[in-house]
Amino acid sequence: MTTEDPQWFTSSYSSNGGDCIAVAGNLVASCGVVPVRDSKNPSGPILGFPAGSFASFVASVKAGEFGAV
Repeated sequence: MTTEDPQWFTSSYSSNGGDCIAVAGNLVASCGVVPVRDSKNPSGPILGFPAGSFASFVASVKAGEFGAV
Protein backbone atom coordinates (compact mmCIF):
# COMPACT_ATOMS: atom_id res chain seq x y z
CA MET A 1 0.00 0.00 0.00
CA THR A 2 1.20 3.53 -0.71
CA THR A 3 0.67 6.79 1.08
CA GLU A 4 1.24 8.81 -2.09
CA ASP A 5 -1.50 11.21 -3.09
CA PRO A 6 -2.48 11.42 -6.74
CA GLN A 7 -0.82 14.36 -8.51
CA TRP A 8 -3.48 15.37 -11.02
CA PHE A 9 -2.90 16.94 -14.41
CA THR A 10 -5.05 17.70 -17.42
CA SER A 11 -4.06 17.90 -21.05
CA SER A 12 -2.89 21.18 -22.50
CA TYR A 13 -5.86 20.79 -24.86
CA SER A 14 -8.22 21.15 -21.87
CA SER A 15 -8.23 24.95 -21.87
CA ASN A 16 -11.24 25.00 -24.21
CA GLY A 17 -13.69 24.43 -21.32
CA GLY A 18 -14.89 21.15 -22.79
CA ASP A 19 -15.36 17.74 -21.26
CA CYS A 20 -11.96 16.83 -19.87
CA ILE A 21 -10.40 14.31 -17.56
CA ALA A 22 -7.60 14.62 -15.02
CA VAL A 23 -5.04 11.83 -14.78
CA ALA A 24 -2.55 11.04 -12.02
CA GLY A 25 0.45 9.27 -13.51
CA ASN A 26 2.54 9.32 -10.33
CA LEU A 27 0.95 6.13 -8.94
CA VAL A 28 1.93 3.84 -11.82
CA ALA A 29 5.27 2.78 -10.34
CA SER A 30 4.08 2.30 -6.75
CA CYS A 31 0.57 0.92 -7.38
CA GLY A 32 0.39 -0.11 -11.04
CA VAL A 33 -2.73 1.99 -11.48
CA VAL A 34 -3.69 5.18 -13.33
CA PRO A 35 -6.37 7.16 -11.47
CA VAL A 36 -8.73 9.17 -13.70
CA ARG A 37 -11.40 11.71 -12.72
CA ASP A 38 -13.63 14.40 -14.22
CA SER A 39 -11.60 17.61 -14.20
CA LYS A 40 -14.74 19.68 -13.56
CA ASN A 41 -15.63 17.65 -10.46
CA PRO A 42 -12.39 17.10 -8.51
CA SER A 43 -14.21 15.83 -5.42
CA GLY A 44 -16.22 13.32 -7.46
CA PRO A 45 -15.49 9.65 -8.10
CA ILE A 46 -12.11 8.38 -9.22
CA LEU A 47 -11.68 5.45 -11.58
CA GLY A 48 -8.50 3.40 -11.30
CA PHE A 49 -7.28 1.67 -14.46
CA PRO A 50 -4.50 -0.90 -14.61
CA ALA A 51 -1.44 0.85 -16.06
CA GLY A 52 -1.14 -1.54 -19.01
CA SER A 53 -4.78 -1.12 -19.96
CA PHE A 54 -4.52 2.66 -19.80
CA ALA A 55 -1.35 2.62 -21.92
CA SER A 56 -3.14 0.48 -24.53
CA PHE A 57 -6.07 2.89 -24.57
CA VAL A 58 -3.79 5.92 -25.07
CA ALA A 59 -1.90 4.12 -27.86
CA SER A 60 -5.20 3.32 -29.59
CA VAL A 61 -6.33 6.96 -29.37
CA LYS A 62 -3.01 8.14 -30.81
CA ALA A 63 -3.32 5.58 -33.64
CA GLY A 64 -6.75 6.96 -34.55
CA GLU A 65 -8.60 3.74 -33.76
CA PHE A 66 -11.56 5.68 -32.34
CA GLY A 67 -11.93 8.12 -35.22
CA ALA A 68 -11.23 11.84 -35.08
CA VAL A 69 -10.74 13.19 -31.61
